[in-house]
Amino acid sequence: MGLFGFFDFTKEGPGISKDAPKKKAFFVFFETFFRNFFKFFSINLAYVILSLPVFTHGLARAGITNVTRNIARDKHSFGLSDFFSTIRKNWKQALAVGTINSIITGLLIFAIRFYNDSYLQTQNTLSFLGLVLCVSFLAIFAMMNFYTSTLMITFSFSTKLLYKNSLKFVFVNLWRNLLCGLCMIAVYAFYYLILILGGNDIRVFVIEVIIAAATLPAFRFLLIQFFTFGSIKKYIIDPYYAEHPDADIEKRRALGLEVPEEDDDEEEPISWE
Repeated sequence: MGLFGFFDFTKEGPGISKDAPKKKAFFVFFETFFRNFFKFFSINLAYVILSLPVFTHGLARAGITNVTRNIARDKHSFGLSDFFSTIRKNWKQALAVGTINSIITGLLIFAIRFYNDSYLQTQNTLSFLGLVLCVSFLAIFAMMNFYTSTLMITFSFSTKLLYKNSLKFVFVNLWRNLLCGLCMIAVYAFYYLILILGGNDIRVFVIEVIIAAATLPAFRFLLIQFFTFGSIKKYIIDPYYAEHPDADIEKRRALGLEVPEEDDDEEEPISWE
C-alpha cells in the first residue's frame, strides 16, 4: 500500500487551494481548527475515554492522529469512523508503542524526581547533572512522540525503525519541534491560569475540565501535524517518489496529481533506513 491514500501534495498549505494566495500558517491552523470544531467533539470524547486505561493510550493516539492528519491536509475525514478504523488496522503496534511510551515516560519522571530531591538535599554536582540529563531525555522523547503515531499509521515501519526515525526527526526538524512544544506549554499555562483565577470554586474547575476534554486533544494533535508534516514530506515522501516516479499511479490520479503516462505498476511500501 502506498502513501497517497492520505495526503494531497499539490497544496502548499492545509486548507489552501493550489492557485489561492498563501496565508500565514498561524491563520490557516486556527481556520482549520474552528472549521472542524464540532467534528472534534466526538473525537475528543473518544480519545479521552480510550486514554483513561493507560495501556490503551496508544490506541487513542493512533485514532486521533489519523483524523487530525487528514484534516490538516484538507482532506475529508469521517470522524469517529476513521478514528476506530485506524485503531483496527494498527492496534498491535499502537498497543506496543503506547506501552513503551508509558514505561519510558514513567521511568524518566521517577528519575527526575529522584535527582531533584537528591540535589535539593545535597547540592551534589552529580545529582544536578543527572537531573539535567533526565530532563533533556524527557524533552527529546516528548518530541519523538510528535512523529511516532503519524509514521506508524502512514508507513510500514517496524517498531524499532519507528523510534529510530522519530529520533532523527527530533534533530532534523528541531526548531519546529521546539516551537511546537512552546505552543503547547503556552496553552497548558493558559488553562492553569484560569484555574488559579478561579480559586477554590469547584464550578470553575468542572467547567474547565469539560472544556479541556472537549478541545485540547484535537487541538494538540492538529498542531503537531502542522509543525511536523513538512519535514516528513521532505525527508521521506519526496525522495521516495523522486526515485519511484511510477509508484501509486492510480491513487495519485484519483487525487488529481501529475503522474507519468507509462505503466502503472505498483511499488513496494516505502521504508526509510
